Amino acid sequence: MARLTKAQREWRPGMPRKRRSIKIMFASTVLLLEAFVVFFGTLVIFGLRRDELSPALILGSGVALSLLLVLTCAVLTRPWGIAVGWVLQLAIIAAGFLEPTMFLVGIAFALTWLYGIRTGRRLDRENAERDRAQAEWEREHPEAAAE
Repeated sequence: MARLTKAQREWRPGMPRKRRSIKIMFASTVLLLEAFVVFFGTLVIFGLRRDELSPALILGSGVALSLLLVLTCAVLTRPWGIAVGWVLQLAIIAAGFLEPTMFLVGIAFALTWLYGIRTGRRLDRENAERDRAQAEWEREHPEAAAE
């Protein structure tokens, strides 16, 4: 049997679900999409530059960057997780020195990352305010909240 997470062990019927961060969901989506693009970009660079660079170096670094993008999704909730995401954005842009099209791809994804982080942060603030107002209303109107 699979191990339960802390949230699963502490759950009781009737408990409200904790709201997931929209910023983290947006950031995870961008990182996962980038992982696929980096993997396929690695294959392009391998096909075009394998005579100039070591094939093991091309494939190894490309697959490592793809795996790093996927694994970063797990640490986005940590205070330094978003900073790691920014470093990876710079690494993808730097891949443009091997394949110039990656400059365009990297910048497009960095802008998508920026948009996702900023919009997610704004939506998280709005949701927190909405939850606070709902909790305040339920405290002031216990008879209506019980129904």
